[in-house]
Amino acid sequence: MCRPDHFTVSYRINPWMHPENPTDTSLAVQQWQRLHDIYVDLGFTVELIDPIAGLPDMVYAANGGFTLDGIAYGAKFTYPERQPEGPAYMEWFGANGFRVADPVETNEGEGDFLLVGDVILAGTGFRSDSGSHRELTEVFGREVLTLNLINPSFYHLDTAIAVLDPEPIPGGRQNIAYLESAFDEPSLAILRERFPDAILATEEDAAVLGLNSYSDGYNIVIASRAKDFERQLRERGYNPIGVDLSELLLGGGGVKCCTLELRR
Repeated sequence: MCRPDHFTVSYRINPWMHPENPTDTSLAVQQWQRLHDIYVDLGFTVELIDPIAGLPDMVYAANGGFTLDGIAYGAKFTYPERQPEGPAYMEWFGANGFRVADPVETNEGEGDFLLVGDVILAGTGFRSDSGSHRELTEVFGREVLTLNLINPSFYHLDTAIAVLDPEPIPGGRQNIAYLESAFDEPSLAILRERFPDAILATEEDAAVLGLNSYSDGYNIVIASRAKDFERQLRERGYNPIGVDLSELLLGGGGVKCCTLELRR
């Protein structure tokens, strides 16, 4: 995670961002701290990367790379405003025991790459180039499923899909939740075949980035305003934990955006 000490909205690179509207950095820090403390209370180890002045979106740590099997595949950002974040995160990975795979293709890390069991769901359409999906396959040797995003409000895969069961389930299958309108028809066909029991999110819950959540397989940290998603999770036997990240939503990020999972 990265503390949002420099958070503001000073440019616009997604539909959520409106630089003409004021932001409250101290409130962003308070809300982020609540998310941090929830993770600590759940027993997770939280490691921090130092925020860098002039990089207000660095708080969205999920975009900093993708880690698996002790390897960190670095990010190569689309927009110039965020491009310095890539080297900063790769430097952190290298200093913290990861073998770093430098990216050739444009990609925005775990924003577009989600691990579900042994399969990597990989988004494209707005930020990550589909060529990065081939790199993922080469680096990690896992099956990679390409999904095409078509709604600019859900420009990263982690805004349109929530991984509910991240770990392989012996004799069972992992589950997800997703927003149907975020994907083209070929991608929906893949999702329906692979995840026939998936939760289908409402447009209202997706609009507060309710799907941008983090799960350990039972506890699922979600946007507190995603009420129908919360209901559906409880009905499936999960334990949803709501948190208010409304200030960070002004930059287009939520729970998962602020969370990069480290798989050593």
